[in-house]
This record gives sequence, C-alpha cells and structure tokens, in this order.
Amino acid sequence: MVTEIRFWNVPGGRKLLARWVAVAADLLQIVVFPAFFPGILSPLNGALDVLVGLAMVLMLGWHVAFLPTFVAELIPFMDLFPTWTLAVFYVTRQRGQ
Repeated sequence: MVTEIRFWNVPGGRKLLARWVAVAADLLQIVVFPAFFPGILSPLNGALDVLVGLAMVLMLGWHVAFLPTFVAELIPFMDLFPTWTLAVFYVTRQRGQ
C-alpha cells in the first residue's frame, strides 16, 4: 500500500507547487545570473533546467509547452526571460467551463 502525502490531495496543490518551483527557478537564473554565465558554472544552469523540467512533468504531466521552454533555456541569455514561469502558468491556466 502506497501512502500519499496529504498535500497532493488538496485541489490545485500540485499546480501551486509547480508555479512556485517555476518562479523560484526563473528567479534563481535571473538574480544569480553571473554564476550561470556561460563558462565554468554553466553546467549548473543546465542541471537546474533538467531538474525543473522533470519536476514539472512529474507534478503536472507532459505538456507540449515544456519542450520549447526547455530548448529556449539552452540558448544563452534566454534564461533571463522567465520561460519556466510562463510555461507553467500556461499549462495550469483555468479554462472556461
């Protein structure tokens, strides 16, 4: 028997967590930009994007919006644009009933 964490049963809990993770990742890439500047610490930026991408797929499921976001993050200086945040807000938006 697998026990689930109670947080996942809360409606919108995964959406909220995914949004926070996306915002935190984008803020980290924007605020700590000199550390992620292409060079010796550049692999940290790639590792962050891979981890965020995996987290988004695990929390929200696969969505086509994550693919261009991941590719855009590989382009130098594109990590100054909040691509993860925009993708997650696009995926988790509420559609009209």
